[in-house]
Amino acid sequence: MTVTSDAPAFDESKYHFDLFLTVGKHGGMASNNTTIVKSTGKLTADVGTITVKGEGVELGDYAMESISKGKYYYQIPSSNDRFVKYQIKDKQVIEVASCPFKANTYKVRAYSHTWIDDNTLLVMSASGDASKVLWSKLNTANMSIMAEGTLDIPLPKSEVEGETTEKFSTSGILSYNEQAGKLYYFYFGKNGVSGRGGKTTTQFYTAVLNPSDLSVESNTRNSMAAEMAGSAYGELMQNSVMYDESGNLYLAAFTEAKDMEQGYLLRINKGETDFDPSYNGFPTPDGKLLTTQYLGNGKALVYSRNDAAGTTIDSYSHYYSIVDLTTGERTRLSYNGKEIAYSGGRFSQRSVVFNEKAYIGVNTEADTNAIIYIYDIKTGTVEKGAEVAGEFFFDMIRVVEND
Repeated sequence: MTVTSDAPAFDESKYHFDLFLTVGKHGGMASNNTTIVKSTGKLTADVGTITVKGEGVELGDYAMESISKGKYYYQIPSSNDRFVKYQIKDKQVIEVASCPFKANTYKVRAYSHTWIDDNTLLVMSASGDASKVLWSKLNTANMSIMAEGTLDIPLPKSEVEGETTEKFSTSGILSYNEQAGKLYYFYFGKNGVSGRGGKTTTQFYTAVLNPSDLSVESNTRNSMAAEMAGSAYGELMQNSVMYDESGNLYLAAFTEAKDMEQGYLLRINKGETDFDPSYNGFPTPDGKLLTTQYLGNGKALVYSRNDAAGTTIDSYSHYYSIVDLTTGERTRLSYNGKEIAYSGGRFSQRSVVFNEKAYIGVNTEADTNAIIYIYDIKTGTVEKGAEVAGEFFFDMIRVVEND
């Protein structure tokens, strides 16, 4: 959300922040820990320490991983039987409308999504046996299914000796490039191992789709990285796709090397169907690239991991950087001339870009509370904002319109 010099002043009072906190340990990715949401109008230092004791809203049967737009959230609840539109207000979760599944069925957390316009939401996921990719197009104004079908792509041939590809990756990453007028779906193949996971058998593919009927216009194996970030649950929690002013698409990806998961920031130039082979916006990685958000003027905020410092979900090995997308140069987020220490929480999205500022939550080992830093995009300055009570695990932040 950017304010130009000839635009009226942006009214931040029409929005609020929703902070998602978990009890016991970090949430996300099928965690069964209790998630509580705290709404607040601002995150500056004068707010003090934010707590959810007696003030937050328990999500209950709803997952932390969700879709948000305007003043509403959308998701598939734990009942796995419908699409739901709801609000978090008046210290409760209020279901506004729902839409039962038709032919295509989906599971909580296990789907990808993108918005084609303000009221058209496209959801996509592998089927129950992961033998095909399903899609459903929803009208969120009245919560109805406009169309649904199966994506016309074959299981890719295995590239791993002794293994066969028997299923698609769970969710893939789906994104609509508004300037190009095309959908991009990123996916890969896996072996037939039952249960959670399974072995990846191919480099990931890019299917370019017509947004009107989901017909496949091209389907290309990428040659630069193995997997996309967030491939199991789309962008329900973490941002792995972004666009610049020219309509170029950027995707966070990685490849398992000998000593680490090597991060990449790949680019598909506007109008193209495959990645630019000369471009990697995340050179000399020290680990996996987890999230990426565009800041404007050729810069991005990324959340990545130093694998040498730890690779578990709760390892204090994650950090934020500002990346120059032209040169690939990245600068660790700093405050008062000192780099901010490593943060815990692999499955987190504690950063949001709002009205020319980035609000960035950090959960370090040394600090009792999580701290929110506010990065001014125009000046590059960083101020210390509110804190989040340390007895809770701060995992996600969203900006929501007031009712």
